[in-house]
This record gives sequence, C-alpha cells and structure tokens, in this order.
Amino acid sequence: MTKLIVDGTEVDVPAEYTLLQACEVAGAEIPRFCFHERLSIAGNCRMCLVELKGAPKPVASCAYAVKDCRPGPNGEPPEILTRSGTTKKAREGVMEFLLINHPLDCPICDQGGHCDLQDQAMAYGVDSTRYGENKRAVEEKYIGPLVRTAMNRCIHCTRCVRFLAEVAGVPDLGAIGRGEDMEITSYLESAMGSELQGNVADLCPVGALVHKPQSYEVRPWELSKTESIDVMDAVGCAIRVDARGREVMQIEPRVNEDINEEWISDKTRHAVDGLRAQRLDRPYLRENGRLRPASWGEAFAAIAAKTKSADPKRVGAIVGDLAAVEEIYALKTLMGSLGVTNLDCRQAGEAIDPAWGRAAYAFNPTIPGIEDADAILLVGTNPRLEASLLNVRIRKRWRMAPLAVGLIGEAVDLTYPHTYLGAGPETLADIAAGRHSFSEVLKGASRPLVIVGTGALSRPDGAAILAAAAKLAKDVGAVTSEWNGFAVLQTAAARVGALDLGFVPGEGGLDFAAMAEPGALDVLFNLGADEVEIGAGAFVIYQGTHGDRGATRADVILPGAAYTEKNATFVNLEGRVQTTNRAGFPPGDAREDWAILRALSDVLGKRLAFDSLGALRRALYAEYPHFAALDAVAPVDVAATVETLAGLGGEANRSSFASAVPDFYLTNAIARASRVLAECSSLARTRGLEAAE
Repeated sequence: MTKLIVDGTEVDVPAEYTLLQACEVAGAEIPRFCFHERLSIAGNCRMCLVELKGAPKPVASCAYAVKDCRPGPNGEPPEILTRSGTTKKAREGVMEFLLINHPLDCPICDQGGHCDLQDQAMAYGVDSTRYGENKRAVEEKYIGPLVRTAMNRCIHCTRCVRFLAEVAGVPDLGAIGRGEDMEITSYLESAMGSELQGNVADLCPVGALVHKPQSYEVRPWELSKTESIDVMDAVGCAIRVDARGREVMQIEPRVNEDINEEWISDKTRHAVDGLRAQRLDRPYLRENGRLRPASWGEAFAAIAAKTKSADPKRVGAIVGDLAAVEEIYALKTLMGSLGVTNLDCRQAGEAIDPAWGRAAYAFNPTIPGIEDADAILLVGTNPRLEASLLNVRIRKRWRMAPLAVGLIGEAVDLTYPHTYLGAGPETLADIAAGRHSFSEVLKGASRPLVIVGTGALSRPDGAAILAAAAKLAKDVGAVTSEWNGFAVLQTAAARVGALDLGFVPGEGGLDFAAMAEPGALDVLFNLGADEVEIGAGAFVIYQGTHGDRGATRADVILPGAAYTEKNATFVNLEGRVQTTNRAGFPPGDAREDWAILRALSDVLGKRLAFDSLGALRRALYAEYPHFAALDAVAPVDVAATVETLAGLGGEANRSSFASAVPDFYLTNAIARASRVLAECSSLARTRGLEAAE
C-alpha cells in the first residue's frame, strides 16, 4: 500500500491505483468524460486534471499512477489537491475548450436531463466563452437502426470505440482524421453488427450517440423507475424499467457485478415496443372455428366443461420460456389436484431430468466463476447469441490472460480467438478418448470448464451427449472440491425454475413432444409456450401475453401479464433466484397468471390454497425452501451429479450440432412483436447472406 494525502486527508491505496481512483477512495469527486472503470485508459478529455504538489503542471488523474508519484523533499507522502485554484482554473479551461465546437442543442437534445457534459459544465465550467469563430460541423452518419448520431456534439472521448473493441469484441466503430477533423464513424456507414451496440449510447457522455427508437419520445423526469431483471434469455441481467404512466418507455441496465456488470443486450433494451404490440387484453373463446371475445366466466365455463369430462390421462400441461416460478407452481399444484401427470417445461426437448440433480441443468461454475477458468470447451452452443452477457464474461477472461477456447458445433464468430474443433459428437468422442490435441489442453489445465449448450441436448441423442460431456469433465478433472467446471447453458428464463419445481412428466406421463402430437390429448393447458406446433385434436387453453403462435392454435385464450407487469420470481441459468418488480399494469382485462389459475381452480372444483401472492410464496417456500434465498445460488453436489450423468451412456449419432438460437432477435413472443427487433433481425440475415457469399 502507498500513502497519499488528498485535500489534507491521508489515505493508503494500492500502488497500481491511478490518482483518480485514489482521490475517490479519499472521498473527492473527480469529473471525467473519457475515463470509464471498465474500459482502457485513453486520457483524451483532460477533464480529470488535478494538482500534484511538485509537478510543473496539472496532471491527468486517470492516466497517472500512484506508483509514479514522488515523495516530498523530506520524504513526506505525495500530496494531491482537487479543489485548489490551479485545479479549478485547469478544469474551466478544459471545459471551455470542449464547448468551443459543441452546438447549443440542450433544449432539443435527447440527452438533456441525463447528460454528463451538461452537468459538468454547470459544476466546473464558466458562464462565457472567448471563442468567436464558426463552430465545426460534422455530417451525420447511419450506424444502424438502434443508435442515432448527432456527431456535431462529439467530444472524441472514444468510449464507444473502446467499448466495441474491448467489451463487445467487434470493430464496428473507429476514428478517422486528426485534430478537429477527427470523426467517429463506421467507415462505410454500415450498420453496427454487435448484439450489444445499444450500450454505446449509454456510454456517450454528450448526446452524440442516442437510442434511436426512443428518440424524442420521453424526458427522464417524466419516468418512474423500477428495478427488475431481464427475461429475454436465461442470464437474468439486472435492469431498470422506466415507465410513463402505465406504459413502459425504456429499459436500461443496472449494475450487477455477478451477472451483467453494467451492460445489457439489444434484445433486452429494445423489446420495449413489443410489450405494447399484439397484446392479449381480454379472454377469447373459439366458436365455429373463429375466436371471439368472451367474458372470464364464459372462458372458465368452457374450460371446466372440457376438463371435467376428460380422463386425467388425456389432459396435459406445458410451460413456455417466459413463465415465472409462481404461475408454474400454481399450474403444477392444480394439475396435481386433477391427477394429471402429463407435464413438461422442456420446450426445446432437452434431455434433462431433475432427478439427476440440479447440477445437470445449471451453470455450475457461476458467471463470475468463468474468470477463474484456464481452458474452456464449448459443446453445441453459441454463447454470443444464446447468452450474450455470458459471452462477454468469457471474452473478459480471455482479455485478462489469453486462454485456450475450443468450439464443437457451428463455426461462428465468438468475438474472441478460439479453436474450431469440429461439428458434432464424433469430435467430442475423440477428445474424450484422447485422440484429439485439445484433450491434452484440458488435462493440462488446472481449472478446465466444459459448457454444454441446449442445442446439443435438444436432439434425440441429447442424453448420450450430456453423458459424454460429463464423462469428459470427470476425466480431465473439471470437477473437484475447489472447482465446478461442468456447466449447462440454458437459453430460456423459465427453464431452471421450472426444473427446480419438477415440472416434468410423472410416472407414465407424456413429454413435450408427445403432448404436441395430433390426437395425443383431449385437453392441453399451454402456459405461454409459443415456439412449438400443437397438433390437432386437443382442446387448447392458452395463457399468455401476445397474439403469437400459441394464441393462434388456442380454443380458449386467457390474457396474462408480461414480466414488467408483475412481481414474479425467476431463476437464472446459474440457479440464482431473482425477482421482477411491477412497473405497470397489464392492459385491459389481463391479469397476473397465478391469479388466473387460482380463479380457474375454483371453477374446476379444485380450489388452490392461496388467495394472495404472499400466501402463494409462503406455500412455495415451504415446499421448495431455496426459492426464499433471493440473489443466491443454492449449493449443489456437482461431483455426484457428474458421476450420475457419466454413467448414463448411450449412443450419439453423427449429425452436426446446431445452435439453439438461430435468430438472436426473435426468440420469444415479446421480441417477435417488436418492430425494432424485426428490423434488426432482417439486417442480421442480410449480413449473414453477404458473409456467406
């Protein structure tokens, strides 16, 4: 530790700290534009100037290390002044310089109200300028449907360039020209291709880059802000839902060091318009082949008539990708009271059984644990599309110290160097048998990590693939008392929670695919499963939020609440229990899903034993105690589960692995209802076709 004096306060800080970090430890506020804690140091803006006793001029605190400070003439600790006259004058000069070419856009600028330049000009600037010449003008640029440019405002902090190059791992933006002719551009004015590009608008401190879909729609002081979590994938990113009245206007990231740090994907951010479009706001009943609006009483009566007359062996229930734990628990309890054993939540047909143990379907090393791995094998997964923020964590680990990453599956760009090993199970078998050079890489690593994707498990031979991957993890020492290096990468927010509840077929019950077969059932309860075709013959009760595929097939539609419209529990791919908070209310007659099932149970004569969300959660926690531990990952015996999986055996076929997410932007009903994400999907397909040519 090194001793410093900051504005008269003595502090001890690590020698590798910058002066900016040291000043913040001492409680001093240092203004900055180009500096960001998660990006490399650029030293562009000079707004962070401080006075260092003995230095001939003010120094840039973001780029000056504590270890480079010299002690005083008598050995006294280096002294830093952040509020001296010299510091104040230096900051005023820098601010005047930054504003020389900045347009007076504040009344019409989208960044107004949450603009770093605006705030710091007020705090550290002066009320006049000595510059009388014409301001520089820069031509606006097209960089895609998600980010709008106003490059006259750009102060060349390069945050956007550094984020895309370092965190996202794509060269979408860069700088051309020098001095005042420097411009940030995508070179050929092509659309950015990163699935994280919206974060550059969050990082921009001046409004040169703003979110295009929300432009001129809202001001920050009009919004009510609600902390929640994302359900567009299974990562469970921390988000903030901003609503005006009952309408969600924007979704922003929150800091969560264990999951998403402070980034979110574009699908998470821009599914907002999908929350409003194609919503189900009243019950519907099919008569003479057509759906007509109905009352809740009519819908429940039709369901009761069909269900009571059906054999429980001919009744089934399926759960989709966006269902919360509360409604899944309510549906399971209701089906249990009816004697129904045809239950399943594995919409993609994954070969996973909760009886094998929780470690068979969870990401056991956890997301922060990726940073401890020293070799990674990806089996049948494309984490860039299936779990974008998890992929960012793998790239972060690679940037800390390059490590070997092997990929079995589709040959894709993962944004970090990796070795393409092969396309299918035969490559996995070769590595397990020691016939491939990568097996030596895994055996030589102290903390190898084997990640199995849903694409590898949702095949007819999925159990054999899981068994082979588990055996490999066991043989290379990926699971020890100190390291859990066997992971399953889920893609759906509902999946881990539903598997924790055991929402799988009971004794003699049908699985997801069997229930979807024509004539397999008489009555099917569909809780938001929109990515599956249900065959003819069954009377389908669809409970969901959007007029998607599930509603098209339904005989009765019960309108539910989206994740922004309810207090609900989700479990992310690590097994971490999280909750959403209601930011608005469902439209029209739509209701929270657990409440719909509670009301339906009365009509079916199987009344559920809870009348409120609190009562439901008490019953849930009594039966499954780990759901009560919010933001915690319950410990599991990974070694025992891997041993069980390795003993499953089975023969794998030779077909190649395919990603579980062929289209990143259109993975669920909310995303498919979004006009913005539809445009992104179209651009991605065009880009893919051009790359193939």
